[in-house]
Amino acid sequence: MTGRLARALSSGLLASGPETRPPGRKLVFRRRLVVAVTLVVGAVLLGLSLGVDPGDPAFYPLAIATALVWLVGGLLSGPLRLGRVRGRRPVVLPILMGLAAAGIFVLGALIVREIPLLADQVQGVLEFARQGNLPVVLVVTAVSGIGEEVFFRGAVYSVFARWHPVAVSVALYTLATVATANVMLIFAAVLLSVVWGLQRRASGGVLAPILTHITWSLSMAVVLPPIFG
Repeated sequence: MTGRLARALSSGLLASGPETRPPGRKLVFRRRLVVAVTLVVGAVLLGLSLGVDPGDPAFYPLAIATALVWLVGGLLSGPLRLGRVRGRRPVVLPILMGLAAAGIFVLGALIVREIPLLADQVQGVLEFARQGNLPVVLVVTAVSGIGEEVFFRGAVYSVFARWHPVAVSVALYTLATVATANVMLIFAAVLLSVVWGLQRRASGGVLAPILTHITWSLSMAVVLPPIFG
C-alpha cells in the first residue's frame, strides 16, 4: 500500500509530462501579449476585491471579475491541455492531494490562531466568508481556483515552457498575490503553487492542479472559519 502510494505521488508530482511540439512564432507572441495584459489586470482586480470591507456588495462583482480575467486570459492565450498521468486523466489523486494539503493547513491554523499578528491576517480573509452568502462564496472560490490554474499553470507555464516553467509560474503567481498585501495568502501562494506547478509538469496539463486547487480552497473556506471562531 505504501509503495503504491509512493509511486502514485511520484508519477503525479515528480515525473515529467509528455513533450509537446514547440508553438509557432505567432502563437508565442499571442501568448506573451495575453499573459502580460492578464497578469496586470488580474493582479489589480485581486487587490481591489480583497481591499473592500467584508460585507461590501462590491466584493462579489470584483471577485467574479478577477476569476473571469484569469480564466478568459488563459483561454485566449492559445490551446491548453488537460493532461494525463499513466495514460489516464488525473482525478482521484489530485483531489486526495487537495484534501491532504487542507489537513496540513488546518494543523498550521491551530498554531497561527495563537499568534495575533498572523491570526488577524487570516481573519481578514475569512470575514468575506462569514459576512457573505456561503454558497455564493464557495462558487466564487471554485471559479477563482479554476481561472487561476488555467492562467498560471496553463498560459504562463506554456509561455515559459522552455525556461524553468515551474519556478516562473510560482514567482508570477506569488507576485500577483502580493497585490492583496496579506502575508498569509502570500505564504500559501508560495507553498501551494510549487505543488500545482509540479502537477502541471508531471501531467502535461491543467486538470490535476485545478482539482487540487479547488479541493484545497473549498476545504479552507468551510473549515477555517470555525477554527478562528
